[in-house]
This record gives sequence, C-alpha cells and structure tokens, in this order.
Amino acid sequence: EVTVTVTPQSSLADRPVRVLVRGLSPSQLVTVWAWLKDEQGERFQARGFFRADGSGGGDPGRHAALGGSYTGLCPMGLFWFLQPDALFRRLVKRDVAGSPFLVHLEVFDGLHVEMTPQERPLATCEAERWYVGPGVQRVPIKEGRVRGALFLPP
Repeated sequence: EVTVTVTPQSSLADRPVRVLVRGLSPSQLVTVWAWLKDEQGERFQARGFFRADGSGGGDPGRHAALGGSYTGLCPMGLFWFLQPDALFRRLVKRDVAGSPFLVHLEVFDGLHVEMTPQERPLATCEAERWYVGPGVQRVPIKEGRVRGALFLPP
C-alpha cells in the first residue's frame, strides 16, 4: 500500500516539515501534487516529479525533484512553489489566528503535468499550516491613522 505523510501534520507556516512517500516500486516515477484553497476559494498548487529509491520510498528532503514546479533538492519545494491557478493572485492569509491553510498532498503514478478529475491518486494526506501558534493573543491596534495588530505570546 502506498502512503504519503507530512511530519508534523500540524505546524506553523514558517517551520519545515518532512514529506515521505512509502510503498512504491523501486525506481517508480511518481508525481507528488500539493494544493490548497485560499480563503476566497482560489486554488494554489505545486508538483514535483520523483523517482522512488531502491526500497520504494520517496523523500523530497533527500531526493531531487526531476521536474514539475521546481527541480533539484528542495525539501520544502512542494510548499514554497505553490502557484495560483488564476493569474495575478497572491497567497495571503487573512484569518491568521482562526484557521490554518490545509495543504493537500496527492501521489500519482507516472509524470503528470495537468491533473484531471478522473485520475485517482495512489495516496493522499493533509497538512495544517498555521500562522499563529497556540495561545497567542491578537490585539488590534488603532491609534490615530495607525492600524495594526499586536501578537502576544502566551
């Protein structure tokens, strides 16, 4: 059985995570597709093409991407290279304290430049990327023409 995991599954957005694919055939070519929807429902996505190692594993932290959204060794490439489907969109988190971005990871057999709905992934998982740590308090600042927010640690 093919599995994909993100460790830790829930993390702060500026912290590195480890993506691991297991259960592939040795030297199997796969596409790992990462995507999320922002608060307006716009999709951002990235993909990496990887060759499984001799034990059927894939680790973007140790194996270079052969192509896709980036090439070479980039452990966080699937998260850093997320691009919008619609032109001129920026990935912005407005509700930083209330909810995370949910990043979906899907593994497909072979190399896929475009994803079609009929294609079924070999494995999927979901990672939470938070912008504010647990217990952090957000205090709105409004003084004259100055607007902002103060984030206080627990």
